[in-house]
Amino acid sequence: MSGGFRQSQAWLHTWTGLLVGWVLYAMFLTGTSAYWREEITRWTLPELDAPAETTVAARQAVQWLDTHVEGADTWTIQLPGPRAPGTLVFWQMPGASYWDAWATRTWLDASGTAVPVRETLGGDFFYRLHFDMHYIPVRWGRWLAGACAMFMLVAIVTGVITHKKIFSDFFTFRRGKGQRSWLDGHNALAVLSLPFHLMITYTGLVTLMTLYMSAGVTANYPNQAAFYADLFPDTPAVARSGTDIPLGDLDAMLARAGADWDGGRVGQLRIDLPGDGASRVIATRHLDSRINHAPDAIAFAADDGRIVWRTPSLGAAGDTRGVLIGLHAARFAPTTMRWLFFLSSLAGTLMVASGLILWTVKRRTRLPDPDKPHLGFRLVEKLNIGVVAGLPVAMAGFFWANRLLPSPMDARAAWEVHVFFLIWLACLLHAFVRLPRAAWREQLLAGAALWAALPLFNLAATRRGLFDSLAAGDVAMAAMDAGMFATGLVLASIAWAVARHARRAPARPPRRANATNTARIGDAAGTKGAGA
Repeated sequence: MSGGFRQSQAWLHTWTGLLVGWVLYAMFLTGTSAYWREEITRWTLPELDAPAETTVAARQAVQWLDTHVEGADTWTIQLPGPRAPGTLVFWQMPGASYWDAWATRTWLDASGTAVPVRETLGGDFFYRLHFDMHYIPVRWGRWLAGACAMFMLVAIVTGVITHKKIFSDFFTFRRGKGQRSWLDGHNALAVLSLPFHLMITYTGLVTLMTLYMSAGVTANYPNQAAFYADLFPDTPAVARSGTDIPLGDLDAMLARAGADWDGGRVGQLRIDLPGDGASRVIATRHLDSRINHAPDAIAFAADDGRIVWRTPSLGAAGDTRGVLIGLHAARFAPTTMRWLFFLSSLAGTLMVASGLILWTVKRRTRLPDPDKPHLGFRLVEKLNIGVVAGLPVAMAGFFWANRLLPSPMDARAAWEVHVFFLIWLACLLHAFVRLPRAAWREQLLAGAALWAALPLFNLAATRRGLFDSLAAGDVAMAAMDAGMFATGLVLASIAWAVARHARRAPARPPRRANATNTARIGDAAGTKGAGA
C-alpha cells in the first residue's frame, strides 16, 4: 500500500472487489433479473391467461371466496394489474397464522374460476436470492449481503479516487489489447452508470438498516414487535358482532381509494370478519403508483363503505426510508424507466465480472510461467469461470426445471431451486477439471443453447408461446421469450469470441522469476483502474 494516497486506494479497490466479487456478481445478476420479477412469475405459470380488469377481478374474488370459504377470520385478495399474472386469493381461519393462510392460496382466471397451477417460486426466487441467499438462515444471508454491499461501496469510492482520468477514459476503448482492453471496458461500464451504482448500493444497505444498526430500535422499543407495529401500522383489531351483513358497494370503495391516492390503484384487498357486522375492507395501495415504499391503506366499514381508518403519517424519517427503499426496488418505475434501471444494473453486473477477469488477465503476464500459475491464481481463475459463466447456465436451468418437472410433484418449487444450485455446482466442478479457455467456451455454449431453446420449447409444449402471446396482445410474455432467445445469442457470440481469441493467442514463453516480479504479484499499487 506504499506509494501515496491514490496508489493505496488502488490496492484497496482491487482487494475489496476481489474478496467478495463472486457474491457481488451473483447479487447483481439476480437483482437485475428482479426488475422483471412479475413477468418472470407470469412466465413460470403458463396455466394463467391474461387477468381480468381490477374491479371485475375484485368482485369475482369476493364471490368465489363467499362460495368456497366459510368461517374465515380474513379474506385476502391480491388484485391483478398491468404486470401481475392473475388474481390471487387466500384466507386465514381462526387461530391460524399468516403462513397457514398463505398455504391456502388459489389463483383465479379472468372468468373468476380457480385454476390449478404448478408450484413455483417464479421471479420471487431470484429476488430473494439476491439478498437472502439460500440454504442458510435468512438473518445470516442478509448479514452476508450487507457485508458485501459495504465492500462494494468501498470499491466504488476507491475506484473513483484511483482513476485520475475517469471520464476521459470512458471514451477510450482499445480493442484487442489484452489487459488494456479489459481495463477500458471495466472503466466504461463503471462510469456509464456510476450514479446508479452508488444509489443501488447505498439504498440496498438502507433497506436492512434496522438489522445492521439495531441500537436505535432496542433503545426506544421494548421489543421488535412494538417497533414493527409503528413502522407498519395496521387497522385496530375488532371483535365479531354476531350479526350478519352483506358486503356493501365494493366498486365504490375501490373508486374512493383511487381518488384519495390521486389515481393510484389498489394492489390488495383484505376483508376482516367477512359477513359480520363489524367487518372491515382494507384497501392497500399498490407500490407501482408512487416512489415511497411505505405502506398506505384505507379501511372501510364493509356495510356502507364509510372510511374508518387510514394509515397514519410516518413522518419525515419514515418517508425518507420509504423513498430510498422505493428507489432500490423501482416498483414505481414505468416501462421505459424500468428498462433504464435494468440496463444500468446489467452494466453493474458486467463491471463486477470484468473486474474479476481483469485481476487474472493482469497478473498472468507477471507469472514466472503463465501456463503453470500458482494455486491462488488458479483458484481465482476457476471460480471466475464457474461463477461468471456458470450462473447464467444455472438460471436457464431453473426455467427448464419449471417446464420439465411434473406439475403434481411433491415439493416441486423446492426442486426447481435444487436444480438451479445443482447445475451451478456442476459448472463450478467443470471449471476445475477443464482447461480455462475450454471451460469458458463450453459453459458459455451450454448457456447459449439452454437459453435459446427455452422459447422454442415454450412454443411447442405450452399455449403461452411467442406467437400465442403476440396473437393475444400479451407483449410482456412475448418479450420474455424474445429476451431469452436474445440472451442465448449474446452468450453464443461471447463463446465465439473466446474461441477466436484462443486460436489467435500466441504461445507465451516462461518468464524467469525475479524479485521485482515476485514483489508485484498481488500488489495493485500504481496501477490505474486496477481490480474488480
